[in-house]
Amino acid sequence: MLRRAAVAGHFYKGTSEALKSQVAGYLLPDAEKVKALGILSPHAGLMYSGSVAGAVYSSIELPKTFVLIGPNHTGLGEAVSLMASGHWETPLGRVAIDEPLAASILSKSPRIREDTLAHLREHSLEVQLPFIQYLCPEASIVPIQMLDTRLETCFEVGKAVGEAIRERSEKSEVRSQIETKELIRNPQSAICNVLIVASSDMSHYEPAEIARKKDQLAIDRILDLDPEGLYGTIKNNHITMCGYGPAVAMIVACKALGATRAALIKYSNSGEASGDYGQVVGYAGMVIV
Repeated sequence: MLRRAAVAGHFYKGTSEALKSQVAGYLLPDAEKVKALGILSPHAGLMYSGSVAGAVYSSIELPKTFVLIGPNHTGLGEAVSLMASGHWETPLGRVAIDEPLAASILSKSPRIREDTLAHLREHSLEVQLPFIQYLCPEASIVPIQMLDTRLETCFEVGKAVGEAIRERSEKSEVRSQIETKELIRNPQSAICNVLIVASSDMSHYEPAEIARKKDQLAIDRILDLDPEGLYGTIKNNHITMCGYGPAVAMIVACKALGATRAALIKYSNSGEASGDYGQVVGYAGMVIV
């Protein structure tokens, strides 16, 4: 199946050349890059959150496959929906789904269902694609949308993703001699060929200073690699972070893959683009290694 762009021309530029120019304007060519297991990246219109997304994508060594986990804003489809085959399209071309990895993730959890409906009109994953396509045109993806964000579901999704990525790295049979030596020195080098992207904006429609204070509470829990603490902080402080479920799942998966630390790359809000600081949406770009 071909999943066509739903928000091209709205959340980002609608033609190839205009989109390339838009994405390039948000990237930081001189940024120091790390091998990452996961990132948190926003999904608003690029005019608002593009500088944060660009900063975080600029800070990582690019993998071959991206597991994209985002919130389901539309309410369509399964509670946890994975599109297991086909392609996604934007003005920059088509991105293939990594079907073997998708099938492996599906096999790890009965909560994750094969489904396309949830993805057809949802923007949270699509907005990641211009950065991925611009930086890594041959990349493949595994798209997952979460409508069910109960804590047990978040943990199960994270464990399934982490197990599938680890199993994939362990089953890799054909490697060059150089790659084999690198694996001996650094067993996570193969794992780093897959990046887990949690797509989320932070606080919604709060004054900028209140949003920053609330968002820092959530950011601190991510910096501590504390998925359960993040979940509780969101609930207890009424933080309107739309992708907290994907973020919890991403941290769980990264910890299963040996994550040791996280870093905040950039924080911003919509007021920096609109000039309205009375009702902002917050954006955080974070990396887990």
